[in-house]
Amino acid sequence: MTDHIEERACELAVYMIETQGTVRGAAKKFGVSKSTVHKDLSQRLPNINRSLYNQVKILMETNKAQRHIRGGMSTKRKYSKETET
Repeated sequence: MTDHIEERACELAVYMIETQGTVRGAAKKFGVSKSTVHKDLSQRLPNINRSLYNQVKILMETNKAQRHIRGGMSTKRKYSKETET
């Protein structure tokens, strides 16, 4: 694995932990795909920095548990805006 990929995996994890962000947000910020972020964090990071992986894993599990709520809120906002116009 190249140093660039290892650095990116650590930077992604630190960014997500500091901002309490999502995979989608990290992908947008770093200009990579969601698949790349997920692979870096779930497959590569455990071999690079186990303690960082453990922290980001908790955040990703929390985000996964809350995604149906976020989706519902987004849909509500979308249709609220349509009825206002």
